[in-house]
Amino acid sequence: QVHLVESGGGLVQAGGSLRLSCVVSVSGVTINSYHLAWFRQAPGKEREFVAGVDGNGRYTYYGDFVQGRFTISRDNAKGLVALQMNSLKPEDTAVYYCGATSGYVHLKSVSAYDSWGQGTQVTVSS
Repeated sequence: QVHLVESGGGLVQAGGSLRLSCVVSVSGVTINSYHLAWFRQAPGKEREFVAGVDGNGRYTYYGDFVQGRFTISRDNAKGLVALQMNSLKPEDTAVYYCGATSGYVHLKSVSAYDSWGQGTQVTVSS
């Protein structure tokens, strides 16, 4: 079982930065059994993939819209996955969710993830 709790959202001006954190609690397995990712959902839109990281933090990948602005990282010893977001744009406004999966396929798809946090709101003003 895995439990996820996000924090770090808020209101920021365009061009600013935010750092999101997700506390990852596991039982029965080791934390590196889970691939972790950030997704986001804007009002009226589907949840979309933002960034993902493998169990040991060696392999990261991003949604096309990121274009080098965001960085995902994880610290298994502390049970944390973070998303550093720079050069924020108004279109980045959304609720950001942390997701976890023990699977290995379709990792940019919402359906691949079976555990989610409650989300944290990010609002970027123009």
